[in-house]
Amino acid sequence: MAGNPWRPAGRWLERAEAVALGPGWRHACHALLYAPDPGRLFGCIPLRYAVLMQMRFDGRLGFPGGFVDAQDGSWENGLNRELREELGEAAAAFRVDGSDYRSSHADSRRRVVAHFYAKRLTPEQMAAVEAGAPHAKDYGLEVLGMVRVPMYTLQDGVGGLPAFLENSFIGVAQEQLLEAIQNLGLVDPGSFLHLKIKTPAHH
Repeated sequence: MAGNPWRPAGRWLERAEAVALGPGWRHACHALLYAPDPGRLFGCIPLRYAVLMQMRFDGRLGFPGGFVDAQDGSWENGLNRELREELGEAAAAFRVDGSDYRSSHADSRRRVVAHFYAKRLTPEQMAAVEAGAPHAKDYGLEVLGMVRVPMYTLQDGVGGLPAFLENSFIGVAQEQLLEAIQNLGLVDPGSFLHLKIKTPAHH
């Protein structure tokens, strides 16, 4: 949105376009981590998936990750380093790689490209990440807490995911979340249609 520094003006890129941007651009990589969840809220509402986000130091919601350093050698190396720093040693039990890549968004004003990944974990891996996160290097500093995204809508049509989406998100994190929810089939398609929020046209 114009005038909002947390909603950067920019455009969605193909990966090859992002690679071709050349020097002068900084690259940040973030990952949505998700795992199947067979549980039911109040014994009747299917949880479907556990989807992880975090409360950032600035009070906004975002995904684990951060800026890639030159010594990382690749976007994925930098992302996995950031995940270990923000989530702890449990993040070493898996690796986000190129097959998990979903999109890139270029913010021409800041000359930053945000690369987005989605990694499916086992329920055991997800539980280990959540249990270990409070002991991570950046916990209590850059990361103020881990949050599960509700993958359901309550009967009032507001509670659950619709209410969650009313929070403040950093950059294009909300658009990335909605794209992943829809295209990975994390919620019932019918319930997604009732959100009345347009998903981004990436290309």
